[in-house]
Amino acid sequence: MPLEVIMPALGMAQETGLIVAWHKSAGDAVAEGDVLFEVETDKATMEVEAQGAGFLTDVTAEAGQDVPVGQVIARISETAVSSAPVSAPTTAPAADAGLPQGASVIMPTLGMAQDTGLLVRWLKTPGDAVAADDILFEVETDKSTVEVNAGHDGYVAAHLALAGEDVPVGQTIAVISTEKPAKPISRSSLAAASVQAAPAQKADIPLVPVPEPKKAVVLPTPPEGRILASPKARRLAMERGLDLARLVVAGVSQPYHARDVDTLAALPVAAPQVSRGASRHLTAEVPKDGFGAFADWAAKAAGISDSDALLASLAAASLGRGTATIGVQAFDRDRLFTTDGNIATVQLAPDQQPDLILRDLRLARIVSIALGAEDQPVLTLTASGAGLTITLECAADHLTAPQAITLLSEFAGRMEQPLRHLL
Repeated sequence: MPLEVIMPALGMAQETGLIVAWHKSAGDAVAEGDVLFEVETDKATMEVEAQGAGFLTDVTAEAGQDVPVGQVIARISETAVSSAPVSAPTTAPAADAGLPQGASVIMPTLGMAQDTGLLVRWLKTPGDAVAADDILFEVETDKSTVEVNAGHDGYVAAHLALAGEDVPVGQTIAVISTEKPAKPISRSSLAAASVQAAPAQKADIPLVPVPEPKKAVVLPTPPEGRILASPKARRLAMERGLDLARLVVAGVSQPYHARDVDTLAALPVAAPQVSRGASRHLTAEVPKDGFGAFADWAAKAAGISDSDALLASLAAASLGRGTATIGVQAFDRDRLFTTDGNIATVQLAPDQQPDLILRDLRLARIVSIALGAEDQPVLTLTASGAGLTITLECAADHLTAPQAITLLSEFAGRMEQPLRHLL
């Protein structure tokens, strides 16, 4: 079945996109990820990639042409000649008479293969005054969490999606009016979709007035042990040596973002808890980091391109157990794997308890670390010239002294010569 190539929405106030240039011509073979064309908005020029492999066909827009957002401008077909007629440009859905007048804010396209965006939370509530540069909401895709500006000056007259909902890109999720609304509205995106799909039934869709909202809608607290935070917040917290879990204890609503790191830094330092036993702090120096070359080899020879899975397998093998659960943490991710010590790993839900945490700080400026024992043993990687510094921290009841020495020695050896893992 052919894939439709549409004009993406790259900004909040964007209604059209200017095609700057095509990088492929009709009939050309394309691979997934190839740049098809460049599009220009009022703020930026971006390259649009192919969402699948095939042949570029049915090109209906030329370079230099302004195209409405959402209009089909080409297809990626199985053959160089498409037999299917090009569909007519998408027309705007019928207006919802129950909505206040104003500028529409849509769910933006943050990636070329993105169909929906998860609305993480609203930063402005219905009735609030906003400036065009104010952050209106946060949206999460499969790759990142992004703060989105309002794009218009005025007042938030309506929320047309709730926090926690997946909303199709291009769908209107808010209305910003020039005058303060008498009865601001908040409702689910399902109601908005029903209005667009069946305008004759819009009278049956409840519009919920919001009298005087006090705070933004946030997601419910996640399962214990899992912390929701943006990649930027995780990076800033790691660079400053701060623990996001302290925000949970303090009752700060999740998910956390960059501004919450300042709140975290200002929290009073809690009195030290009673130690459950002596802690262990060991450090190993690896003169040459051999992991990069090993990851390249694994991708080419075995088709394993997930470097986190490879790190987890090396750590599990160093534990010397039959099966182990390894958590891999970095600035922008927190993942959990189970492995029997082989390269093959299985990713788990992040709310399970790991046997060992591997904290990857190779891209940070941190050169040494001493955070103290946590609920599991922690191996921390930091860069040291062409090599690595590997730090093991754990409580005495996690590992005996010989076990701690063996774990760190084994893992350091594997990071220097990863092919040992296969022997």
